[in-house]
Amino acid sequence: MSEEQKNLALLVPETKPKRAPTLYFIVAVKLVKGVAALLLALGSYSLTDNNLPEDFRKLLEFFHIDPEKKFFLELADRVAEITPNNLEWVAVGSIIYGLFMLLQSGGLMFRVSWIVWLVIAESAFFIPIEIFELVRKHVPAAENHPHIFAHPKIYVAILLAVNVAIVWYLFKNRDRIIRHHHHQN
Repeated sequence: MSEEQKNLALLVPETKPKRAPTLYFIVAVKLVKGVAALLLALGSYSLTDNNLPEDFRKLLEFFHIDPEKKFFLELADRVAEITPNNLEWVAVGSIIYGLFMLLQSGGLMFRVSWIVWLVIAESAFFIPIEIFELVRKHVPAAENHPHIFAHPKIYVAILLAVNVAIVWYLFKNRDRIIRHHHHQN
């Protein structure tokens, strides 16, 4: 390196790579979903040997809830229909989904190039389903939901917004996210 190049290098400030708080948020969301799914799997599997109707009755007693109310009677009938085989399927599905979320979280954290496409595809996959749920005619009775956040469709709308934001952000920034990581090494 010549003397002139050394002097020029001193004049040009070294640029630090930009942080990616949105990417970190997406990583955190995927990580939380993965851990929650694995906890659901563990909980489902641990209930396979239990007497679910009896456990439900004890839960209602613990919270001092009248088990003779119509809603809880109907719910108790639904709980009685759950079989150990159903719980095992829930556990297996939750394990697969949880590991898939953890793969996405780790891949984004370490900025693996193909993971960006996997996350975009996975998030985009749910968008038509969420739109269908929003426009579907079946809407629970309004009197059962006194404020907006009690309405079940608000959660679908929030999920839709989050998925659209994730797809848009990752698609728009996919090259920068991966390039950023490769420049650091």
